[in-house]
Amino acid sequence: MKTRKFTILHSNDIHGDFLAEVRGEEGSLIGGLALLSGYINKVRREEENVLYVIAGDMVQGSMIDAEYKGISTMEIMNYLAPDVVCLGNHEFDYGLPHLLFLEKMAHFPIVNANLYIKGHNRLMKPYHIINKAGFDIMFIGVITEKIMDSLSKDHLISSFVTLEEASHEIGNITGAYKNDDIDLTILLTHIGFDSDIELAKMLKPEWGIDMIIGGHSHTVLDKPACINNILIAQAGVGSDQIGRFDITVDDDTNSIVEYKWQLVPIKEGIAEPDKYLTEFIDSFKKKVDDKYGSILTKFSFKLLHQQREVETALGNLLADIVAEVAECDIALVGSGAIRTKELGPVVTLGDFRKCFPYDDTITKFHINGAQVKNIFSRFMRSENRNGEGECYQINKGVRAVYNNKNNLLESFEINGVPIKDSDTFSICIFGYHLANCKEYLGMSEAELKQMKGGKIITTSGQGLFEEYLTQHQNMKSEVEGRLVYI
Repeated sequence: MKTRKFTILHSNDIHGDFLAEVRGEEGSLIGGLALLSGYINKVRREEENVLYVIAGDMVQGSMIDAEYKGISTMEIMNYLAPDVVCLGNHEFDYGLPHLLFLEKMAHFPIVNANLYIKGHNRLMKPYHIINKAGFDIMFIGVITEKIMDSLSKDHLISSFVTLEEASHEIGNITGAYKNDDIDLTILLTHIGFDSDIELAKMLKPEWGIDMIIGGHSHTVLDKPACINNILIAQAGVGSDQIGRFDITVDDDTNSIVEYKWQLVPIKEGIAEPDKYLTEFIDSFKKKVDDKYGSILTKFSFKLLHQQREVETALGNLLADIVAEVAECDIALVGSGAIRTKELGPVVTLGDFRKCFPYDDTITKFHINGAQVKNIFSRFMRSENRNGEGECYQINKGVRAVYNNKNNLLESFEINGVPIKDSDTFSICIFGYHLANCKEYLGMSEAELKQMKGGKIITTSGQGLFEEYLTQHQNMKSEVEGRLVYI
């Protein structure tokens, strides 16, 4: 039996988490790419056969990333030198043409097997084979269905993004290499941990998939799952930790015969920070700090947005601003568009851009009460509040009560008055949600426009918020029972 030991380090959902933070009673430094790079460098020195992979979402989440539209991130990722990376949904945040530009910047392969240019070939290289210590290791990339929401305005892209279609693509690729001696096959996925488990159940043993390294759901594990004899792991979110597999692979059976996995905390003392990467990141940070350090406003106290599926104080404030400026009855602000868990009390321009990085149009429509109830029934339903569904923050005066047990909208009031199905109400919707309104709201754009609609309130929602905040100081906002679940 010929065996070989490998160490596979893996990250996912780094989201521009470049800088270390001081945490805990002792004020220890946690995370940051300089410390993460120091640990990766240390393992590369200590172990003979090391691979470092990233399971999607390198970009979006920091001002350094947003200011340079991912260009800074790709340069920093080049410094980390991953062996292979798969696409995440946020790699598309700056648009498809820009993603293709970023891909050209990468000094590492980016793989994806289930996105196609319509009528043509796959968008990206579907797999990458690395020969390490005489062993051939295949990596195949798979992405979530969520990507199609981001590409809803781009009709050049088609996909095979359902789990069934993704498994078929995987079968095609592995089948093409049946006569080659692939010693280890690893899926790099960005579909979420639960979907990884479902996908593993669909994969045929003869396809030879040994491992799924995933992302998207930000799942923190104590140990990998093992489904259909396939190991499944991911490493939370950001740069505060890294996953580590130490495995032994048998060349005769092309399988893992022994493994150890751990979620390694990236904290002071684990390695020496990479001083050159620190200097490189600081060169970006200084320019961003100079540009975005001005104070927009000061809240009376810190506002929180701890969970996207429920009403939050920060979400309430943003929805109230839209409703006031647009003079509408109902303002829908996507919970997922709010990217930080807290904001304030002092809010700089950089703080707000990090919190709300997406610039988008806001359009006002008029719909009837029955349609309003249908919209709220759709996004408040239990199965939508699973971390993957699109949830909303709403403005003052609106109160919706949803019964989880009976799966129905129990009551809906505006300014304390139950609405009637035949009444007319104005509603404001951001461009991303308008582009996906059939799925998210249960209404097509044509239905939204039937009564009176399509008035663009602003072409820059981000600018609307920033202008309002500069003109209003010491604002307060609290959770007050706008969205109620019983």
